[in-house]
Amino acid sequence: MTTTIEAHRPGPRAWATLAKCEAKMVIRDTAGLVVPIGLPLLILVMSASAAGSEAAGDTGLTGLEVYVLPLVFGMVIAAIGIINMPSFLAYYRRTGILRRLSVTPASPAMVLVAQAVVSLIQAVIGISAALAVAVLVFGAQFPAAPLAALGVALLGLAAMYGVGMIVAAVAPTPNSAVAIGLITFFAIGALGGLFGGPGSLPEGLARVGEHLPFGATMQALGAAWAGSGIDPAHLVSLGAAVLVGGIVAAALFRWD
Repeated sequence: MTTTIEAHRPGPRAWATLAKCEAKMVIRDTAGLVVPIGLPLLILVMSASAAGSEAAGDTGLTGLEVYVLPLVFGMVIAAIGIINMPSFLAYYRRTGILRRLSVTPASPAMVLVAQAVVSLIQAVIGISAALAVAVLVFGAQFPAAPLAALGVALLGLAAMYGVGMIVAAVAPTPNSAVAIGLITFFAIGALGGLFGGPGSLPEGLARVGEHLPFGATMQALGAAWAGSGIDPAHLVSLGAAVLVGGIVAAALFRWD
């Protein structure tokens, strides 16, 4: 007599449990929790007073809304997508968690979904905290096109995730994932305006940086804040980062 055991796909309760476990992992990782939220807030506080007194062209806004806030929001989502997420995936692969999941009804892809959910929550907390401080303490204005700003933030997070998936695919250990993620973060950040406006870079580098995920996110968010119309090229650049990141990561990623 042969007994057949039917494997059932994980239900909503299993998904919620996994997301809860991922959230606990993020909370326990003090640096991974504090850096994406605390560092952008620090830069906001240090820059807001000076930027808030400088007019940004004839938009009626200041440098705080058009430059500093997009910079801060870009830092939040870049740190989460490029540094945090790859380090967790590299840890799970190193310890064999992904390999063990692959032989259960719970697909390793569930980990990616749970990470995406937790990352989105973390990004919402970081962006909301920065926006609250900017508005309540420094008198910043809300974006002229709030829905466009929200859409750009979500697309920017997806683009950073695309870059982060490549980092997770090539990093053999958690420590190397953090190192590669930091280098990538500062590289695309420097080219995208993290350490100064586009005018501080040679024209060729500034043009390249403008279409990398960090620069494209900053440019598009700044346009949404001013209500001046987002350059479609920046949206295409972010979409391309999502697509290329997914394809490259799928080709290189190993579960064990």
